[in-house]
Parts: sequence; C-alpha cells; structure tokens
Amino acid sequence: MMRISMSLPKKLLADFDEVLKDRGYQSRSKGIRDALQDYIVRYQWMNEMEGERIGIITIIYDHHYKGVMEELANIQHNYTNEITTSMHIHMTNKYCMEIIVVNGDINEIRELTERMMRLKGVEHVKLTSTANGEEFEEPHSHTHSHF
Repeated sequence: MMRISMSLPKKLLADFDEVLKDRGYQSRSKGIRDALQDYIVRYQWMNEMEGERIGIITIIYDHHYKGVMEELANIQHNYTNEITTSMHIHMTNKYCMEIIVVNGDINEIRELTERMMRLKGVEHVKLTSTANGEEFEEPHSHTHSHF
C-alpha cells in the first residue's frame, strides 16, 4: 500500500463521507479506493468503445466562472458533425446544465467529452452512449442503386 495526501474542498469531503456512511463503509480509505477503481473502469470502458455511437453528454458548470460558457461554445463549434442538438438548463443561480445529443464516430465524441471535462468551471461531465443502430439496418440490394 502507498500512502498519499490530498487536498479536497470541505463540501466534497463532507458529501463523500455522507455517501460512505449511507453505503455502510467503515473506512474512508476503502471508499476512496473503490471510487478510484470505479473511475478507472469507467474511463477504460469509454476508451474501449469504437465505431459509430449515439449518446448524451451531460455537463454541469458554474456559469459565473469567467469564460466557461464561451469555451464550452467554442469547443462545441468544432464538433458540429457529431452534435445533433443541445439543451441548456438553468439549475440554480450558480449552476447550469447542458445536455448534448451526439451521434457519430466515438473517437470524436470522446475527444469532445474530454475537452469539455478539462475546462475550469466545469463541475461534472458524463457521457452515456450506445451503438447508434446502423448495424440493425440490413441492406436490401433491390432498394439501393449504386452509380
């Protein structure tokens, strides 16, 4: 085992401790190990996806954070082929949520997700996706003409 030291916002730690208590954890270290493992598995799962995907990216951000709205918009303008639609929701006086529907190559969608994730002022980003259904459509040779 390695021992590490970390700094966390007070509220984040309090919320984490509350979740640990609700889930019956006896040890904060065990909870942090499990949370890290979950984070790694999610990342690996996202990284192993391939091909055409359809999905939703959910972003929660502090709209008072200088420049974050403009940065989110600038990033999204680079992915107009993958972004089908987006919705903006005012959650509280401080926080906004954006829901972006994406459809296209997973490499582009993953890049879009990670670029938004790295922005200061962005609190949470989650990609949920599935195969976009093209593999279910069987080609009917008599309906297609190739020139």
